[in-house]
Amino acid sequence: MSILQPLRLHPLLMSSLAVALALGGAAQAADSPEVAAARAAIARMGVRAQRVDLSIRPAAHPTYRVRIRHGAIAASGSSPIALVHGVAQALEAKGKLHLSWEGRRAAPLSRADNFDSGEVSSPFDLRAYLNTCTYGYTTPWWNWARWSSEIDWMAAHGVDTPLAMEGQEYVWRALWREEGMDEAAIGQSLSAAPFLPWQRMGNIAGYRAPLSPGWIEKKHQLQIRILARMRSLGMKPVLPAFAGYVPEGFAKAHPKARIYTMRSWEGFPPTYWLDPSDPLFARLAKRFIEIYNATYGAGDYYLADAFNEMVPPIAEDGSDAANAQYGDAIANTAAANTQAEKVAALPPAVRDARLAAYGEKLYHSITAAAPNATWVMQGWLFGADKAFWTPDAVRAFLSKVPDEKMLVLDIGNDRYPGIWQQTQAFYGKQWVYGYVHNYGGSNPAYGDLGFYKTDMAAALNHPGKGHMAGFGLFPEGLHSNSIVYAYAHDLAWGPKRDLGEWLKTYTAARYGSTSPALVSAWQGAISGAYQTRYWTPRWWNQMAGAYLFFKRPSLSGADYPAAPGDPAALRRGIEAMLAAAPAHPSALFAKDIVDLTRHYASMRLDDRLKAALAAYKAGDVAGGDKARAQISDLARKIDTLAANQQETLASWVKDARAYGDTPQEKADYATQAKAIVTIWGGTGHLSDYASRAWSGLYADYYLPRWQMMLEDARAAALAHRPLDEAAAIARIRAWEEQWVANGKDYAHAAPTDPVRAAAQMLKELP
Repeated sequence: MSILQPLRLHPLLMSSLAVALALGGAAQAADSPEVAAARAAIARMGVRAQRVDLSIRPAAHPTYRVRIRHGAIAASGSSPIALVHGVAQALEAKGKLHLSWEGRRAAPLSRADNFDSGEVSSPFDLRAYLNTCTYGYTTPWWNWARWSSEIDWMAAHGVDTPLAMEGQEYVWRALWREEGMDEAAIGQSLSAAPFLPWQRMGNIAGYRAPLSPGWIEKKHQLQIRILARMRSLGMKPVLPAFAGYVPEGFAKAHPKARIYTMRSWEGFPPTYWLDPSDPLFARLAKRFIEIYNATYGAGDYYLADAFNEMVPPIAEDGSDAANAQYGDAIANTAAANTQAEKVAALPPAVRDARLAAYGEKLYHSITAAAPNATWVMQGWLFGADKAFWTPDAVRAFLSKVPDEKMLVLDIGNDRYPGIWQQTQAFYGKQWVYGYVHNYGGSNPAYGDLGFYKTDMAAALNHPGKGHMAGFGLFPEGLHSNSIVYAYAHDLAWGPKRDLGEWLKTYTAARYGSTSPALVSAWQGAISGAYQTRYWTPRWWNQMAGAYLFFKRPSLSGADYPAAPGDPAALRRGIEAMLAAAPAHPSALFAKDIVDLTRHYASMRLDDRLKAALAAYKAGDVAGGDKARAQISDLARKIDTLAANQQETLASWVKDARAYGDTPQEKADYATQAKAIVTIWGGTGHLSDYASRAWSGLYADYYLPRWQMMLEDARAAALAHRPLDEAAAIARIRAWEEQWVANGKDYAHAAPTDPVRAAAQMLKELP
């Protein structure tokens, strides 16, 4: 009789035993907590090997070495992250493992598999990840399973300094309770879940309030697990701090405090900012971190962004705060820059003294509760609002913060390059070099792989780089253009291979096989779509939206410029991928073909839309009708094709509903989820900022809006009169509001053969 029979092990214990045996159970018994965490992450990735031996060895910089001998893995590294990243890289090099947002692929090692990575080191001590806005555009409805998967993705890609913004409303609520605010006032002061990042940064307050107590508690419990997992892997998550914004009720209850009414951001009501020189500031800031640390544990890095798209008050009484404008939010219009220049034109001594005091007191407000902490801020504002943030203004703001106790996340080098050079590497502060890449989760196929390689190398080798502490990717939204993130994260560990060699490894791991024809096809697609560092059409005529078809309709669309990239080269690349498809029957291959084809078709859809608008404006009703019919047909076909992808309108709304515990919560979350990806809010320029190329949105949202505009344009052409465009847009806006609130559920059936569907679509397009 087997000795195991009478033990009757619990199923969960049996599962753990199986994992231990698969990964080398003998070694696991002696694992340190750090090694055990790395081993568990490797197991969750689906790694199957004869044995996995792991060890941590201290080093001055992040480093690892991985050997595979006869299907057994031996890895050493400077941290759990180095171990996980090293093993993932080694298995990717063997074509045995690939992790992406679209899915993962894992294959077992055989006794024939051998490999030696050699000693690999990252030139960056930190590898940062995420954007404050990611927590609105992507994660509002994430549960622990989804977060667990993302943390493993981070580890596999070598990330060790992620922004960890979940769960903070639990702390805000506790703080305002201590300050005497009642539950109703607190609830009304907190914006709905997808809009909280802008609440936290002081841009808005109480939008679509109240925030559900159930959501607050779920995120509280979730953050406990998130931070435990991150910390077990040796990550140093960036935690939130108090930046000075207070609820309206608190402001009115303290009329003698130096609380300034800030500007109206994107047409929302103004918010309230407490001057750091007021004694209330230090007390609130210290107490926020005390409550946070008691709830979630102390950290090394605390983020405080006091002036995200908000020009600092400089006048002694703060009277300039409400009138100051911000540049990038309305595409750097002359009016915005003029306003910022007026604020910046105050006597330099006054401006610099105020800015220096702000910086100093913000820093001390963090260290009062966390003496050894580093203040982290996103450096986006320095590039996006150059009219105010001149080099002298930046110098003043940073001047009284110890160099080693500040970390500037220079996130916008693909949008606003060279800010670090203009500011002498932020005047001695530690800083992280990186790119936003994605804005709002909007997902055209773009990026610039060649730029990342040459730009990163140039920054690393620049004699004026100062205290460059790391590299980071800071997307506002996830789940698109995985190749961009895979390549850039690999560059952060200094690979010397050219793109062709990297593609050979990438495709073999992602699809299970590769070929010279497939690598060549991908190179063609890259030349067509992935030599664009910033997707300029997302701002056009002060209208947001990834494509013309995604923008709120306007007759001016007839003059819409050509999209970036090389559509002809992209088409040739897709055709070559389609030719290679029979040799690579992979679900991930199908997703890539669909996404590239969807992108190409969307640009062709814009061409038809421009043709229809131009025809009706010229009185050519027959020409407009022909183009209009083509628009409807192609939009619906793209909608069907895109149902193959990871995310759809249906999945987004379903996840939002699932996060609710009551019928009211479910309905509210669904409405909020639809709003953030469409109308957003306010009376400014945010509509369609987060425009998503999703099944459901093409046919159910973008197309009906344009049908209304084109119908009105047709009627005007038939009547030989100008179109009353203001009335047409008003009708569309009313329809948008009804659509967001209609309570509809969605279901999108993916094509049974997505590759064939993509091929057919391409065949029908010029």
